[in-house]
Formats: sequence, C-alpha cells, structure tokens
Amino acid sequence: MTDRIAIAGIGAVASMHAESIADIDGAELVAGSCRTEERGREFADEYDCTWYADTEAMLDAENVDVLSICTPSGAHLEPALAAADRGVDVLCEKPLEITTDRIDEMVAAADAAGIRLGGIFNQRYNPVVRQLRAAAAEGRFGGLSVANAYVPWWRDDDYYDGAWQGTQDLDGGGALMNQSIHGVDAIQWIASAAGAGGDGDAAGEAGGASANPVEEVFAYTARRAHGDDIMEVEDSAVAVLRYRDGTLGQILGATSMYPGSLKRLQVAGRDGTAEIMEDELVTWQFREERDDDPEVRERFGETESGGGAADPMSIDYANHRRNIADFLDARASGDPYLLDASEARKAVEIIEAIYESAERGEPVRIE
Repeated sequence: MTDRIAIAGIGAVASMHAESIADIDGAELVAGSCRTEERGREFADEYDCTWYADTEAMLDAENVDVLSICTPSGAHLEPALAAADRGVDVLCEKPLEITTDRIDEMVAAADAAGIRLGGIFNQRYNPVVRQLRAAAAEGRFGGLSVANAYVPWWRDDDYYDGAWQGTQDLDGGGALMNQSIHGVDAIQWIASAAGAGGDGDAAGEAGGASANPVEEVFAYTARRAHGDDIMEVEDSAVAVLRYRDGTLGQILGATSMYPGSLKRLQVAGRDGTAEIMEDELVTWQFREERDDDPEVRERFGETESGGGAADPMSIDYANHRRNIADFLDARASGDPYLLDASEARKAVEIIEAIYESAERGEPVRIE
C-alpha cells in the first residue's frame, strides 16, 4: 500500500520533506500548496506533483492519506484543522505550534476526528543522539547532575528581512522557538530517559510519554545583534533549568554569535559525562568502561556537517527521512509513534516558560 502525502507550505523545509518522501518505499508525494504560483509550479515540476494555491482545495481534490505541514510555525493550526475535518493524518514540522494553547486546539481536533497527529524533531533520529539517550536510559551516568543544550548560531540580517522568521505572529519567538527548539527537545528527551522527570518512567518512548521533565526555569532573552527593524523577537537567550528529580540544566539559544559554531548537547553525573558537538561525540567517559565504548568513540568521532550554524540550508535531510519513515511505519502498524502530540508539545511548553520568565524576571514553574 502506498501512502499518498501532500505538503502544506512550500518553503525551504518542504524540500527536505519532498526529498525524504522520494527515498521512502511506499510513500508518494502527490501535491503541495502555497500561495505563490511561481514557487508552487517550480516545486511541482521538481518533485513531480501537483501545485495548489489553497490547502483546503488540495485536500478536497486529492485522495490524501497524510498532510505534512511545512507552513510558517504560527500557521500550523489551520491546515491541521482542515486535515482533521477530512479525516487525514497530520505530520507537522517543529514546533507543532507557537503556543501550547494552539497545540491543544490541534490535539482536540485530531482526537475528535480520530486521526493521528505527529511532530517532527529530526534530532531524535540522529544516531549519535540516540547513542547518548541509550546510555542515559541504561543508567550509565548514575543520577544526572546536569543536562545542557547550546545552540551558538548566527543568522545574517538578510535571513530575517521581509521574512516570517523573527516575527512574533508567525515565528512565535526567535532563536529559541525557531532554531534552538531542536536542542531543547533533545535534551529533555535524554534527561527523561535518565529519570530526570522524577517519575521512574523513561518518558518519550513510543506510547510512554509522561509529564514534562523540566519543573522550573529562569531566563533572560535579548535582541543583541539585529535591529528592531529586522526582527521583533530574541536573537539571544539563556536559561537555567531545574528538572523534577533535581538535575540542573542550561540552555543557550542564539542567532547572534558570528560566525556561528556547532550545537552541543551535554549530560553528566556521578558516573560519567557525554558531550555531542554537532554529530561528533567529543566526550564519552564512564566510571565503568564497557568493551564497546572504544568502538562508539570511533564511530562518532568526527562531524562533516556545519549543521546550520550559519546557513540553514546546510542541514542534511537524512534524519528527516528517518523521522517521516517512522511516522509512516506507525500508521501502517498501528503502533504508537515516538513524537505524538503530547511528546512534541514538551519543547514548546519549556520555551513558553522561558519566555514568561524573561518577561516577568522571576522563575516560572511548569506544572
């Protein structure tokens, strides 16, 4: 059986979805929608599909199994509702939406229609990130002391000028909600596996999502490297986290750090430390060495990707392909999906709390 897929929103990330779909057996891209005719026709020609100016018209005209939403972040709700009205499953780019209230509207509509609603967080399908999470789930760090994520990136003014990126209404935030949300999701997912959620549950397994592992945040945000006429939201953010089991964490999210450097994830505890820089495992040290640890260090011992540090189009789509394939596999099998809506919601909930803390100048709890 072939999964017939349509894409809502033909921007840069839509090409990653289209390339991924082309690589997946049993998946077919049948249509894409956007309001700009020239862009739409170019996309349709490149990927051998049909262009529509309107998403609802596309869903009415095509026999679609899955709608892949790649519109601007603050415009994910409307196509999701349109798909739910027509009984079409939804796979939505990060973030699911720019507020938890809008996400909850999507979830309610999906539940009422009996459709699947899943998210995209492609770093969960990065083999080196999975290696680190497996170690956390196995208890190799002991009780965690810290779980940190750093995204020290740069974006030129041209990236924001005249674009939806950097606007409050459509981006919902800046360096955190757009770029650094991948790191926020990855670090909470890893920390959950180590028990940082405090509930004894390795949250984030397919079908095993639990409460957000982050209990409290304190944060500052600022716009430091781009003028008010260029962007409306933050290009620099720092936050301190306290997880539910007492683990501490730091988040750095920036598009203000010229020329941009590689993103990092770091977890450490009494019994070990691991650190990923982009796709390279730069630290993998444990109190109890295992026979396969040297092989792990060798396998992930270098990175060839700039990872979007300065150029958003330098990101490889292999992890997107794995992410999309996993969603389609879950549809086919009826099994739970790793990034169902409740799981994909967590990073937005953390970032929402960070923004509230920065605005109020005090810690904010996540209930």
